[in-house]
Amino acid sequence: MVHDQIKERLLEGRYSGGERLSVEALRKEWGISKQPVMEALRRLSGDGLVDIIPQVGCQVTTYSPREVEDFFVMFGGFEGTISGIAALRRTDAQLAELDRSSEKIGRLCEAIDPVERSHGYRVLNRRFHTTIHAMAHSRVMAETSARMWDLSDFLINTTGRQQPLSSALEQRHDDHERIRAALHAGDQQAARREMEQHIVEIVGSVIHFEQQRSES
Repeated sequence: MVHDQIKERLLEGRYSGGERLSVEALRKEWGISKQPVMEALRRLSGDGLVDIIPQVGCQVTTYSPREVEDFFVMFGGFEGTISGIAALRRTDAQLAELDRSSEKIGRLCEAIDPVERSHGYRVLNRRFHTTIHAMAHSRVMAETSARMWDLSDFLINTTGRQQPLSSALEQRHDDHERIRAALHAGDQQAARREMEQHIVEIVGSVIHFEQQRSES
């Protein structure tokens, strides 16, 4: 429970990059001992979401702009591969499920509140992409991708400004529609191309670096 609660806060951007996490404060919040809090933080450290610094404490991990860009290039290639395979293996039932997820995102575009738009898209977006992972019928791909999606959500919500998904919602939905069309058509090359572009362009269309770009 502690792990899931802290992780959700990290993925939602409740903590900023570099922010200190107080074990004592977290312990008191849930009325538990330090041990489960430290165990949760160790697991999150293994996922690249927090840093545990000996003799200092724990803080939210920060990544340089170059590291963020490198991740999304890698992530885009991986998700593009999954999408291409999904185009060949998808079922009619899975396509219908994808259509329902897309319709919900389309309705979300009508929302005005940026918090509702950003949070709603993060949840529905994961559902949309999880359906595509299921289409590939590959457990190793789906499990690996799930961990990468956690890091993606974390980077989106801790690297730049607040609620970055809100202003990008319509563009992201348009991307989904092109991916969905390629999957319905069973077009492997188009599905791979559209998905890779959709992921790689997160850096330019969603993440707006607050810190100055560096070569580090």
